[in-house]
Amino acid sequence: MIPDHIAQALDHPDRLVHMERVHNFRDLGGYPTASGATTKWRTLFRADGLHRLRAESDIEIVESLGLKSVIDLRTKREQREQGIFPLEDIEVDFHHVSIVDATWSDSKETPQIDDPVEFLVWGYRDLLEIGSEKFALALRILSYQENVPAVFHCAAGKDRTGVLAALILSTVGVSDEYICADYGLTKRAIERTVAWAKEHHTDMAKRWTTINPVYLAAEPQAMQVILNDLVSAHGSVINYVRSLGVSESEIQSLSALLLEQ
Repeated sequence: MIPDHIAQALDHPDRLVHMERVHNFRDLGGYPTASGATTKWRTLFRADGLHRLRAESDIEIVESLGLKSVIDLRTKREQREQGIFPLEDIEVDFHHVSIVDATWSDSKETPQIDDPVEFLVWGYRDLLEIGSEKFALALRILSYQENVPAVFHCAAGKDRTGVLAALILSTVGVSDEYICADYGLTKRAIERTVAWAKEHHTDMAKRWTTINPVYLAAEPQAMQVILNDLVSAHGSVINYVRSLGVSESEIQSLSALLLEQ
């Protein structure tokens, strides 16, 4: 059961950016930190596949956000087969920061694990091991004033996006309970995406409804295990970020850009 104060933050009317073809575009504003600050609204967004931004109404919504940067965390294959953010319609600085070279469904190294929490814990530990330098690069990009407002995304806005969101929020002082609850919001987004695909995109619906269900899981417990891992190994998540080579000035700049008193 999510505590009322967290549920209120999650369900803030500005949390979800409602669109026709993109269903997990979310504002990371409004989360309190240990210092008493709060994450700023309309500054940093997390999202699913922005290659689907093709409806004129969706383009207009994204334009209204005043984005300066887009960070695409997907692989080259995903970009090649699915497309990318509509740079011809919206002028932004586009950064391709591929966390991994192959997705779970493409990799022969992916184990058969039926429990969704166990699978996600395996997967996110793997992402952090393989993609540590890329996560650090994304953090650096977001620490520069000229790069925000910004959005970062992968395919479903869940795994690569979820881990990066957790690193960012923890680094600026948001507590685990908010981080894990925010991650869990993707459950609703998956349902919205599948419902839309069944009506408008049969090939996509077939892929999403036949894929191994653990690939679509978004269990907050799994993200908590990952955060606990980092604290156990490094003392704190911010120390882990430091271990990746993100400088103190970049961390301070990130906090200054994303927080308000």
